[in-house]
Amino acid sequence: MDAVLKEITDGLRTAIEFEGDGHNFYMMAASNTQDAKGKEVLTMLAREELQHVKFLRHQYKHIMETGHPDLSLRLPSFANLKGDHPIFSADLRARVGQAHMEMSALAIGVKLELGSANYYLGESKKHDGTRVGEFYAELAVWEKEHYDALLRQQESLKEDYWAEGGFSPY
Repeated sequence: MDAVLKEITDGLRTAIEFEGDGHNFYMMAASNTQDAKGKEVLTMLAREELQHVKFLRHQYKHIMETGHPDLSLRLPSFANLKGDHPIFSADLRARVGQAHMEMSALAIGVKLELGSANYYLGESKKHDGTRVGEFYAELAVWEKEHYDALLRQQESLKEDYWAEGGFSPY
């Protein structure tokens, strides 16, 4: 295997691991929240991470067999996660002082998605001008969308959570 192909397949293996970890994390978070919307959205995020795994595994296999990515395979469109409460319902604010698991899930999810987005951006720059670079750029956009939604939700609850928990300096 030549050095470029090894670099590409090593990168794909790392990406598959990230996405698998994301899937497992979101499934765990979904099973532990009492918020119905949160359960639904976290399960949907887990499914999206699994779609990434399938996409990346297919690309890995195709590259190993042919030496190049499958240009016909595209990532499916991602869910719309807009608004101030894209992950949990607005009702979570009423019990935000006891929403320790949900707040932890948001904090971990933010870090997970940011790490993935940054990794994919780096890989897309490494392979700029190629199909490999393009699909890494697509993945970076998808992960950034998840990151933005998790961060928005976290920011919308953080001050109330801190105040309820006595963490706020005010």
